[in-house]
Amino acid sequence: MVGMISPMTTRRGLFVAPFDSLADPRVVGDLAATAEAAGWDGFFLWDHLQYGERVTDIADVWTCCAAVAMRTERLLLGPMVTPLARRRPQVLARQAASLAVLSGGRFVLGLGLGDDWVGEFGAFGDEPDPRARARMLDEGLDVLTALLSGERVEHDGAHYTAHGARFRPAPAVPIWLAGRFGNRAPLRRAARRDGFFVIDVDRPDDLGVVGADLAGHRPAPGFELVVDLRPEQDPAPWLDRGASWVLTRIGPYDLDLAEVRRIVEDGPAASVLS
Repeated sequence: MVGMISPMTTRRGLFVAPFDSLADPRVVGDLAATAEAAGWDGFFLWDHLQYGERVTDIADVWTCCAAVAMRTERLLLGPMVTPLARRRPQVLARQAASLAVLSGGRFVLGLGLGDDWVGEFGAFGDEPDPRARARMLDEGLDVLTALLSGERVEHDGAHYTAHGARFRPAPAVPIWLAGRFGNRAPLRRAARRDGFFVIDVDRPDDLGVVGADLAGHRPAPGFELVVDLRPEQDPAPWLDRGASWVLTRIGPYDLDLAEVRRIVEDGPAASVLS
């Protein structure tokens, strides 16, 4: 295997869209409790304001994360991913720190550029230009991580300002950055943080390419490489290719609660053996 990540055990998680039949934080909390009992290691939630005409109901990701934190004791959890460019870094820092405390240190903050294909930015007057959002993401990351450090922050930038701010409590909050396979800018950005959620990677062998590219940027020890698969995909070929997390995707369309519960209850071992 080529790459800098060689996990002893690849962890398995769920990547859940809180849409339609799952657009209820109580249902999400129930599913998370079931997932923990079934042996899953993580429970991560999509963060969207709208998702086209095929999705009608959507739950707030932060409320859902709080429900997951309260209903579980072991699962890692978090939004996967939040477009930082539509958030104020200072508000996000408070939310992330509070969820880290609420979960007992199990919160992971997934961040990315976001897509405007259904008007999640332009429809609300947020920045529609992905190049501008990338600049906002980079600056916002600097402000966010400074605030999460608990140290005094002085920042006066093109998009964000923080004067004399010092946020406490300051629990550890891992940050994973997302990006599509083959796009080098998100990979470089992720290598400076705690993990990379690589989207649209089609073949297990492609993880070797990702790992080699990441190795060139010398990420810190413990860096996480994350992929997601559809429920019908066999995860076995992915488990020894360098991914430290393999997630099973739940959503986005035609979500049947009974079928979702079956996937969750069957646990990660069932999908490996099937």
